[in-house]
Amino acid sequence: MFQKHHKDVQFFVVYIKEAHAIDSARPTGGKDHPIVQEPINWKERSKLAQQCTAALKLDHIPTLIDEVDDGVGTRYAAWPDRLYLIGKNGRIAYAGAAGPRGFKPEELAEAIEAELETRRKK
Repeated sequence: MFQKHHKDVQFFVVYIKEAHAIDSARPTGGKDHPIVQEPINWKERSKLAQQCTAALKLDHIPTLIDEVDDGVGTRYAAWPDRLYLIGKNGRIAYAGAAGPRGFKPEELAEAIEAELETRRKK
């Protein structure tokens, strides 16, 4: 999706609160999930964001890092993961359901196509 649309759409990963930090309500770790603690400051969060995007092979996409107070994550109900498309008009054109079950990239791809088609008609 990024390869197909990166010239027409700005993509960002927004790094929010850790979904499975060892000190969280749903801790996991080992194998494919690194064992991490929830960062207590922006510097720690930034370091974890870099590790996470590299591990997920998303480090080619610009990453925005939410503050430790999780203001963006809270306002967008983004925890543990979520997909959004903001239209050219600045409004939400697509809001995926909360992940992981609601994480459906194919729906986002359809929304991108619809948004681009709307732009072409104008």
